[in-house]
Amino acid sequence: MSEAVTRTEYPREPVVMNGLEIPLADGTRLAARVWLPSDAEQHPVPAVLEYLPYRLNDGTAVFDHTQMMHFAGNGYAGVRVDIRGTGESEGVCTDEYTPQEQADALEVIAWIAEQPWCTGAVGMMGYSWSGFNCLQTAALRPPALKAIASCLASDDRFADDVHYRGGLVIPMDMVHWSTCMLGWQARPPDPEVVGERWLAMWLQRLEQPPWVAHWLAHQRRDAYWVQGSVRDEPSRIEVPVMCVGGWTDGYTDSALRLMELLDVPRRALIGAWGHNDPVHAAPGPPVGILDEFVRWWDRWLKGIENGIEDEPRVVAWMQDPVAPAANLPQRPGRWVAEAAWPSPAVAPRELWLGDGVLVSSCPEDDGTLRIGSVQTVGMDGGAWCADARSADLPLDQRADDARSLGFTSAPLAEPLEILGFPEARLVLSADRPAALVSARLCELREDGSSLLVTRGQLNLCHRESHAEPVPVEPGAEMEVTVAMDSIAHRFAAGSRIRLSVSPCYWPLAWPSPQPVTLQLRYGSGARLVLPERTPPQQEPLTRMPDPPAEPEGLNGVEKLHGGSGGGRSITHDLATGRSELVFDWDCGGLNRLPNGLEYEDTSIARYSIVEGDPLSAEVQVDNTCLSQRGDWRIAIEASGRMTCTETHFLVTSRLAVHEGSTEVFARTWQHEFPRDHQ
Repeated sequence: MSEAVTRTEYPREPVVMNGLEIPLADGTRLAARVWLPSDAEQHPVPAVLEYLPYRLNDGTAVFDHTQMMHFAGNGYAGVRVDIRGTGESEGVCTDEYTPQEQADALEVIAWIAEQPWCTGAVGMMGYSWSGFNCLQTAALRPPALKAIASCLASDDRFADDVHYRGGLVIPMDMVHWSTCMLGWQARPPDPEVVGERWLAMWLQRLEQPPWVAHWLAHQRRDAYWVQGSVRDEPSRIEVPVMCVGGWTDGYTDSALRLMELLDVPRRALIGAWGHNDPVHAAPGPPVGILDEFVRWWDRWLKGIENGIEDEPRVVAWMQDPVAPAANLPQRPGRWVAEAAWPSPAVAPRELWLGDGVLVSSCPEDDGTLRIGSVQTVGMDGGAWCADARSADLPLDQRADDARSLGFTSAPLAEPLEILGFPEARLVLSADRPAALVSARLCELREDGSSLLVTRGQLNLCHRESHAEPVPVEPGAEMEVTVAMDSIAHRFAAGSRIRLSVSPCYWPLAWPSPQPVTLQLRYGSGARLVLPERTPPQQEPLTRMPDPPAEPEGLNGVEKLHGGSGGGRSITHDLATGRSELVFDWDCGGLNRLPNGLEYEDTSIARYSIVEGDPLSAEVQVDNTCLSQRGDWRIAIEASGRMTCTETHFLVTSRLAVHEGSTEVFARTWQHEFPRDHQ
């Protein structure tokens, strides 16, 4: 089934092929949609695949159409496929980034390459999940795959995803993401697409346990996480790679890391954006990323000599300082470019830790400073994976600074640019066998406000290895490196640089089981290492394309009512001592697609803790999903709660599903996991 959509500004007329199914060797059929030039069977074109679990017939329908229409109009077949057990695809999806998912991708690519409208050359791309799996698929080397574009994704499933950071459980994201997927995976296939078999397909999916059970069963970097982490064997990727990242997004690090690790044609584009595509993401400025993708595909799928491989390897938005704010539509700055990465223009600048100060040379005298646990440090830190529109950006850091151990430089005589990975190299001891250290790099502005630049945390039991953690010897000094997230930032003249260190960072790090006191030694090698960038005398003019006007047509959506608008609040109960951070993630309200399907999602996450009591840490997530058409109505409630004892993590997940007024499924899962050096 196909429908022509005329777009006069495109070189070729797009056609949309709906309701396709891709057969796999085991008999499973995957749902697909294809956008391609109307004359592709007479004049075959290369194909670009995006392979996702987020439901092509409702969840990503609008974005898919915008993106794939652009590709089809420029001479490509855009192919969107729901992975096994999602959307209208058969089977079950048991976890993220499984070997089965990757094996299916190989079959999908082979099927695409054999179609009469395809030249046999296939590219693969995607954001977030599909950014992960195009890296993973490239490492398997399917013969038809000629290039990829991985956006807002990671090459390291353990150390650089929503589960663990620095070897620490991320309370903000682990239960939230598991609960999101528990509800999302419980949405049924569309009966108008798959027919009467929708019910059997749906009931099969409802029996799948929450994925947090997999993740907390692996609290160290073992074979479970190595599978699908291309960082371990980058040489397996032999096709050109484009990476897109955002400084506000949680997945900032792999773009620069892959520019260093890979030995293929490659480029990275990193803006100020949060976790969204560069056209729609905040903070701006936006970029016409679809035109950049077309240039990438022209070179590597069509063989057009457009010189893209000779352009700078890294193009990044050098961020200027701003007043801290929970929402930020635009981030001032400029585009900078580096021909190579690592760049000869970037060199380490060391600032040594003194008695509360950062100085340019190592102090002659050593000394020690102590900082105890304040469980609410981090409450002003915003989200790990922000969108910059839900009041989720870091606030003024002065309150967190005051509860941490701070080292502050003299005012800068001139601006200082950094591009890359800052590090805090610390000499410290802890008084407990399980402890963490958090490091934050801030710009202390002339008005006194403290702007978070970047941060990092380290489970001190993982100081030697994420694979083989060892307990802390209380009182014994350790030399550790706290790696912070990559960043591009220009400190203003007159500002001061501040490094803040604490043994807590809630809710981006699950607290240690007992209150911890850290003792830091200054002098003796303790220092902040900044990747200082020396701008050229004349910066090459770098301008990215503006986004085109949004196309209209096949997948327009009627908004029946808006969402909550999103929000974030922090409350402190003075009677109980409990502090609670609440995120209301506005999921867009109730929408109706042209096929008559209506859908709505909500998501509320609560993170609370009592000062002085790390065992009081609690995460509560409540999500709803609604799908309906006429008299057919499916309502889903998914919730997750995580608490702890001194020895265990305790997780309760619940799923309740109604068809109309009838409850068709309800189950509660309770899991208890020993704390493995956490």
